[in-house]
Amino acid sequence: MIFAIRPEPGLQSTLQKARSRNLAIIGRPLFEVVPMSWEVPDAKDFDALLIGSANAFRHGGEGLESLKSLPVHAVGEATADAAREAGFAVAETGTGGLQKLVDSAKGEVHFLRLAGEEHVTLGLPAKVKITTRVVYSVRTIPLTGSDEVSLRAGDPIVLLHSAKAAEHFASECDRRGLDRGAFALACIGPRVANAAGTGWKACKSAPQPDDDALLALADDMCH
Repeated sequence: MIFAIRPEPGLQSTLQKARSRNLAIIGRPLFEVVPMSWEVPDAKDFDALLIGSANAFRHGGEGLESLKSLPVHAVGEATADAAREAGFAVAETGTGGLQKLVDSAKGEVHFLRLAGEEHVTLGLPAKVKITTRVVYSVRTIPLTGSDEVSLRAGDPIVLLHSAKAAEHFASECDRRGLDRGAFALACIGPRVANAAGTGWKACKSAPQPDDDALLALADDMCH
């Protein structure tokens, strides 16, 4: 059994993809995404938007309207799709995280990064500048008794889409006295696996940081 804990609406996308693979999966969001108030800068001061999550478009609010002249450099396909749905033009879609997008920037670039309250620190190559605005926050939800029943059934493989998810799930297991050794973790990348800590039955990282690769990993782990 696969246990997915990412917030909505990403959770529904993961569940649909898993079921199309005929994977047995349970979805229980242990996070909720909420918008935050933010100061919208002048689009003329920037060359492009740098976006690491579709949540920036889902929860950015009215402030996004004045930034639509800026091309989007999106971390992956889901984020690029959200950008287009919001009316933005996508200049680049990454496959290996935001740092790769930044490292591949051509010439002098000033990015406006729209991010969550907790976000990855990026290294800046010469000629690249980043101004960050926090537009949403991800809040944790505790495991319940019914969650614990689901987790104790069979040999669960828990999908972890972020370092925060890894840390929260580990903390909740410890809080409720659940044996880490009973759970296998399928992580979307090495940074997420590191954040989960030790003591798990298994902890593996997907070869690419996307949902399809993560579900393929979970499928392999089921066998």
